[in-house]
Amino acid sequence: MAILPLWMIFFVCVPEYMCKLKSAFPLKLADAQNKCPEVMQQVLKDGFHRDLLIKINLGIFDEVIRSCTVAMKVHLPSGLYVDPYELTSLQKYNLTEALVISDNVDLEVPEYLATDISVLVYMRPDPECHFCFRALLPLHCRYHRPTKDDGKIFTELKSPEILIHCQKSFQSAECLKEAEIEAPCSQNNIHMCHWDSVTLKAVKNELKLQIPVGFKHHLTLVCTGTFVTTILCSSLILSALWKHGHFSFVHCSL
Repeated sequence: MAILPLWMIFFVCVPEYMCKLKSAFPLKLADAQNKCPEVMQQVLKDGFHRDLLIKINLGIFDEVIRSCTVAMKVHLPSGLYVDPYELTSLQKYNLTEALVISDNVDLEVPEYLATDISVLVYMRPDPECHFCFRALLPLHCRYHRPTKDDGKIFTELKSPEILIHCQKSFQSAECLKEAEIEAPCSQNNIHMCHWDSVTLKAVKNELKLQIPVGFKHHLTLVCTGTFVTTILCSSLILSALWKHGHFSFVHCSL
């Protein structure tokens, strides 16, 4: 029986073993290669009240990521806003954790009197994806000036800024730029933590939202209808009070 030389055994068996290993662990071998983070934004619902679904795949195969906190700094234009009271309620029920960075959010002003808002959204691990995070942020549209065109106005939602806070440092992919900034550690913990701001180089994930607006030629009809409805309802309320109300007059003497 002929015995193969050692060098021949190495070149014959090792490549075959590596092929079997790659087929047995395709996910880990593929994930071992660092990729650029992929950010996906999707708007749910229609009308003036929407939900912004944000998903991020870091694309970094590193066990350190499991102990990291990931957040998104979302920049909202003047046509959109978030309700701080709603965010507090969602945090109470452990649904969404977000913090408004702006000093004051006026919920009543229209778009042409409002300013931009920045929101820090704390992401949660996505159970459907390894090294993925997700969050759901409720958005509200502001009223715009009436238009004389087709009644369609679009507002642009730019790509969010990725923030990562880790106990240990990790080696990021080549397509990332890192800059350390300070931001609140969480919604409940307002102390400042050091975050790594991870910015995508050449990936654009801008989103356009269509906001319903009124027509200028409907202005007279809407104002007249509102005025007549207000007078009618006020008259019904006063009539009911006069008919069924109980009034007592107190005479005071000095």
